[in-house]
Amino acid sequence: MHEIVRKPGVSSWRALRAVWLCAILISCVCGTRAQTTKPDAAAANSKEKVSLLIEGGTVVTMDASRRVIEDGAIAVRGDTIVAVGPRAELEARYLPQQRVEAQGRLVMPGLINAHAHAAMTLLRGIANDVTLQDWLTNYIFPAEARNVTEPFVADGTRLGVLEMMQSGITTYVDMYYFEDSVASVTKDAGMRAILGETLIDFPAPDNKSVPQALAYTEKYLQHWKGDPLITAAVAPHSIYIASEQTLRSAMELARRYNAPLVIHVAETKKELDDSLAKNQATPVAYLDRIGFLGPDVIAAHCIWVNADDIRLLAEHHTGCVNNPSSNMLLASGVMPVGALEAGGVAVGLGTDGPAGSNNDLDLMREMDLAAKLQKITKMDPRAMTAQHAIEMATIDGARAIHMDSEIGSLEPGKKADLIVLDLDAPHAVPLYNLYAQIVYSLQGSDVRTVVIGGRIVMLDRQALTLDQAEIVAAAKVWGMRVQKSMAAPPAGAHN
Repeated sequence: MHEIVRKPGVSSWRALRAVWLCAILISCVCGTRAQTTKPDAAAANSKEKVSLLIEGGTVVTMDASRRVIEDGAIAVRGDTIVAVGPRAELEARYLPQQRVEAQGRLVMPGLINAHAHAAMTLLRGIANDVTLQDWLTNYIFPAEARNVTEPFVADGTRLGVLEMMQSGITTYVDMYYFEDSVASVTKDAGMRAILGETLIDFPAPDNKSVPQALAYTEKYLQHWKGDPLITAAVAPHSIYIASEQTLRSAMELARRYNAPLVIHVAETKKELDDSLAKNQATPVAYLDRIGFLGPDVIAAHCIWVNADDIRLLAEHHTGCVNNPSSNMLLASGVMPVGALEAGGVAVGLGTDGPAGSNNDLDLMREMDLAAKLQKITKMDPRAMTAQHAIEMATIDGARAIHMDSEIGSLEPGKKADLIVLDLDAPHAVPLYNLYAQIVYSLQGSDVRTVVIGGRIVMLDRQALTLDQAEIVAAAKVWGMRVQKSMAAPPAGAHN
């Protein structure tokens, strides 16, 4: 039986209960099964040993040739894929310590949420049907000033990571406060992530000045350097909340530590107009002028861009992230995905935050919306295909966050990040076109099993590294606190 990892503080009876439940799941004759192999001596001597074999099912590789393997298999050694191919071939060659039976199901790369604010799950739905500026100034910033502490961020991140895991996300890019705590929670859950500490020009919940924030961020970068799951990043919020000096300090710090830079870019028409008036340049051109753009930058939104902006983004190999739900809910605009990609820019897919710019962290839903939004905007049903949407959530998303050598497809040498989806729900049958079924029919709740870095973190919808009941209970308590705080007279407000 595989090991169950839980965060400190879970009571022994709950841990025993979880082990008991896991044992039932493993021994179940239907569904995805994880079995510990007990080979005889002859078999052990004739086969290569691997730690995990995912066998059966339809394997959607998303490799360069977009291979789809019926009755396929994936062999994993440690955290790395060693072989992908027909089940019969891999079973004859490899001897696994564990097996995951996926017969009749779908196996594909784990989804990549290229832009999120995980801890903002605890502010889910706090303000809707308002403009971005109104949402930030009158709701989010006051709510954060009154409520956001390190325990708040830790509990919100647990809720966010659980939600993402259950909808098939295996890697996410984050931007928030107390990011060292975000990293600890994410690491404990077994999730892969690029996590950016936010830099802004007014007092933040974790640091009251830019120098304090830079010092915190440097320690944070040092702490997580070289971690196999966590990539620490620097995240100046945007050109309208971070001054040129703050942006320059952020990029100098990030590049000194070879860390990614995460930023919101060209999200709204107001941002574009203000930049033209203040900087005599578009947001992208302004960032280029100060030396910010580069192959280490992950730029969220990139909606209000022109041909010159696209050329600059491509020249600097800056990745962009499409956030369709957020852009629709806040009426920010529609990313010109086709023009960006035609110009050579890698475009990934993100949920954005769940506090009113989306309200959930379900990338399966984002694939569906991304395709449909491009179709209706262009008045052309061919504007974005289902396969294209899946590419944005997998291999193209990996390119956008500069990790395509490690994740995004099921290939030997890449990290063993994969998901198993059910194909037996009423909305999942019959099946004629695989890509269309994934994007337009399947749902986050169809994800059954999740493997990250070769480790089973969810089996048959049961999270093995997170305590769902405890997480949900904590979230409800925080919700009552936030609601009470927003009803009280303000102690002060940001300018």
